[in-house]
Amino acid sequence: MPWYIWLLIAIVIGFVIGGLLNLLSAARPIPLTEEQKKRIAQRNAQLDEEEKQERKD
Repeated sequence: MPWYIWLLIAIVIGFVIGGLLNLLSAARPIPLTEEQKKRIAQRNAQLDEEEKQERKD
């Protein structure tokens, strides 16, 4: 393969790895209160129950 194809491949790989590293450095947990965690768990349980009912129908 010509040299410019290898250069293009290296640049693309660099962009992909750079983007992934950027996402990794930007990712951080969201601080939630206990009340918010309870509401999220309650909503998830409600949605799971609704999905079960839809599957039965």
